[in-house]
This record gives sequence, structure tokens and C-alpha cells, in this order.
Amino acid sequence: MILGHAARPLRGHGTIGSVTLQDSAFLRACRRQPVPHTPVWFMRQAGRSLPEYRKLREGVAMLDACSRPDMIAEITMQPVRRYGVDAAIFFSDIMVPLKAVGVDLDIRPGVGPVVAEPVRDLADVRRLRDLEPDDVPYVTEAVGGLVAELGDRPLIGFAGAPFTLASYLIEGGPSKHHEHTKALMYGAPDVWAELMRRLAALTLEFLRVQIAAGASAVQLFDSWVGALSAEDYRASVLPYSAWIFERLAGFDVPRIHFGVGTGELLGLLSEAGADVVGVDWRVPLDRAVQRVRPDTALQGNLDPAVLFAPWSVVAERTDDVLARAEAADGHVFNLGHGVLPTTDPAVLERLVEYVHTRTAV
Repeated sequence: MILGHAARPLRGHGTIGSVTLQDSAFLRACRRQPVPHTPVWFMRQAGRSLPEYRKLREGVAMLDACSRPDMIAEITMQPVRRYGVDAAIFFSDIMVPLKAVGVDLDIRPGVGPVVAEPVRDLADVRRLRDLEPDDVPYVTEAVGGLVAELGDRPLIGFAGAPFTLASYLIEGGPSKHHEHTKALMYGAPDVWAELMRRLAALTLEFLRVQIAAGASAVQLFDSWVGALSAEDYRASVLPYSAWIFERLAGFDVPRIHFGVGTGELLGLLSEAGADVVGVDWRVPLDRAVQRVRPDTALQGNLDPAVLFAPWSVVAERTDDVLARAEAADGHVFNLGHGVLPTTDPAVLERLVEYVHTRTAV
């Protein structure tokens, strides 16, 4: 394989142990099986828009919150209690594994991840070491406790995809144009390949830690990959994401792939090997079906901004998403990106109930 890293034996179990858990609407939809209702969860449901989350996070930095098992568990459970969603998403951040292996970074309020020493050459890349399970003991502890508390409700683990992690490391923070990232990708392909190999191995291990602890699905977020053309994605990104998904295939957990602004890349995101492809709000689901591989479930894709409109509009747009999703073999209802910070939690609560009621068999 392109990366030259062998996957280590999984510590713990790699399958879902409970029959009731396997029969959850979320896992059944991911596997394109009949469901009692369309399952619902929301990206960024754990945090931001919830007053109880903001109260808990007062005075606690993001990366500190992501390293405290008690806080991780509480924040993960808050939207489950309030909304009755069909799956929990593990509260963490895509930068956590980078921080765990010694990258000097911070997540600044109102800015996002900021890296002290951006990657510029091969020597910088070679300072990026492998992730070991002992680097993130708080993840193992938090996932184990959450699985016990959630019972027959699935927990989704997640990680940032290599391209998105690379963009933060190279740019030094968020970027609109990714000029340094593309310059390195185009101008120093050997450096790019080594960086992507190391990030793919780190991402795989971070997901394996969550699966070993009991996560029953995983999502790979490639938030910024929509900045690439299809040709650049195929040549410089696809091999590394595909390598990750291939090595997760034996663990009997649904694999979800999501990126923003990826309408022109949906076929390639699907080709990378996920069981479920997340679709942002720009592409209707019936068109997305035509772009992904056969035997692929879809996730999405209500525009998060619609939730600020009157309820009649929210219901109408939701009906449209559900109608278009009938073309898919399996469908998980979600937003086309994360919950916006000023979203009214009452609307999300009502939306979950509405989808469940409208789709009940």
C-alpha cells in the first residue's frame, strides 16, 4: 500500500456487541437496512448552541475540555437528553490528536485552530510522530463511559481527514484560499506525500482508539477539501483517505465521509470507500445519489440557516430533503454542515420530532 504502515491489532473489540444496538435506526440506515423511522443527528450538536454547554464551558479552554473525560461525557450527552437524537457524536476536536503528539497549537475563540510553527519543509514534517493510544487516555475513558450510559443508542467517533489537518498545519490556522497548502502540494510533492502519510496514520489510530473503546460508527471530516479540484483531489488526497477507510473495513462499524463544498467531489469521496457519504446543502440528495457509488447511504442535508426561518419553512424544506432522500438506499437526516451557534435549541428539538413522525413506518 502507499503508506507503508501496517495496522496494529485492535485493542478491545471491533464489533458492536449488543443486538439492540445493532438494531438502532441509525446503524440500520448506515447499512441500508429497513428502519422504523429516518434517524436524525446533527453535526456540532454537542455544544455551541446549547446554554447548558456554554455554562459548562465557562472559563475552560476548548482543548482542556477535550481532555477531561467527565466534561467530554457530559457535553456529548447534553443534545441526546434535550433532542432525542438517534446517535451521539463524541465531543472532541479534529486538532486533538495533533496536540496529543506534541504539535504546539491552540484553539482561539472566534478564530479557530492556530499552529505556532507552520509546516514548511520535510524537517518540519518529520517532527510529527505517530499517535499511541496512551497519548489519549481521556478518549478511551470517555468513550467507555459514554457507551455504557448510551445503551442502545450509538456513539459516533470522528477524526479530521488528512487534507484538512494538513491545511491547518501548513497555513498555521484557518484559511480562505489555502495558498500555502496548495503551493506545497504542487511545488513539493515529496514533502506533501510524507505529510499526508503521517497524518493518515495518525487519523487511523485516533479512530481505532475510539472504536476499541466502543464507538459504533465513525465519521471522517474533510472540512476544507472542497477547496480542491477533482483532479487535485484524486491525485493528492484520495489515496490517503482511501487508505484509512480500507483499514477500518474489518471493524464492523459504519464509516461516514463528509466535506463542505464537495458537490463536484461526491463521486470521489464515495470512491474513497465510506459506507455513508455526507452531503452539504448545495446538492439535492436525489442528485447526490447519481454521483456516489451504488450501495452507498447518504447523510444530510438541510441548510443550517433554514433553521432561522419560520417553522412552516423549516417543515417545507425538511419535507423536500426527505422526499429527495427516497432515491437513496439508506438515509440519515442531518444538516448540510454543523449547527450554527445562535440556533434556537427548541427548533432542533422540534425538527427531530418532526422527522421521526413524518417517516415513521
